[in-house]
Amino acid sequence: MKRLILFAVVALALAVGLLVAGSYGFGPVVITREGEQKIILTLGNPRTVTQPGISFRLPLIEAVRSYERRLLYLNAPPNAIQTRDQEGLVVDNYVAWRIADPVQFFSSFPAGRSQAEPQIDQVVRAAVREVVGQHTLADVLTGKRSEIMQVITDKTNKALGKFGIELEDVRINRTELPKGTEENVYARMKAERERQARKFRAEGGERARRIRAEADREARVIVAGARRDSEIARGEGDAQAARIYAEAYATDPKLYAFVRSLEAYRKTLGQGTTLVLSPKSEFFRYLDRPAPEGQ
Repeated sequence: MKRLILFAVVALALAVGLLVAGSYGFGPVVITREGEQKIILTLGNPRTVTQPGISFRLPLIEAVRSYERRLLYLNAPPNAIQTRDQEGLVVDNYVAWRIADPVQFFSSFPAGRSQAEPQIDQVVRAAVREVVGQHTLADVLTGKRSEIMQVITDKTNKALGKFGIELEDVRINRTELPKGTEENVYARMKAERERQARKFRAEGGERARRIRAEADREARVIVAGARRDSEIARGEGDAQAARIYAEAYATDPKLYAFVRSLEAYRKTLGQGTTLVLSPKSEFFRYLDRPAPEGQ
């Protein structure tokens, strides 16, 4: 019984030891963690382990290489580029990449990431320089920036795919103008904005003149129409008044003459009015003597 217990303890200790040794890359047990992938080399012939778990190897015969499965990031140093419109630009970008084929990666870069990252940086810098150089400064700083970065990502993916590397994304951290260029760019931008302002003011002035001319024309048409209508109404009123006077005169000429005379007296013989007329004047015939009968 004691021997059985001792054997179990020794077996358990051996298993634990093998697991601990496997976690550090020693012994026959190979432990692959989440986010990790391994290559087991048998006399130079590789086999891959990409799923988490436990696998085995032959100690001293098979070697193990471990690589990340997760995304890796590489910050590139600033890159001085000249755009299509001959503007100098300093671009600072980063790369998100992963090891897609660990066997091909190991074959291309036996030293691992320390050997791969300079190659990635070189390819990406060349692609950034080429693609950005085909666009203007305005394209890089404004609307076409995402499109430009997608073209760079596709181009570098094609170049690095043969090394077992897959680029997830290439992005620009920041873009800056070289020292001494900012003033020139600012001056050009200011001149362009002033040109646009003059253009907008000229277009606005022309539109205002057109609106004022249209308003003046409409006003003249309205005033002319109102005057026409007033003249028509005045003429109709005068005609109606003449008709009424004519009808009144035809009905009783003596009464009409008397009323007209009274109206003339009221308009002419006011306070302070002086008239020099003959007393026999026809104007005073209703004031000087009574009218004979029958008249």
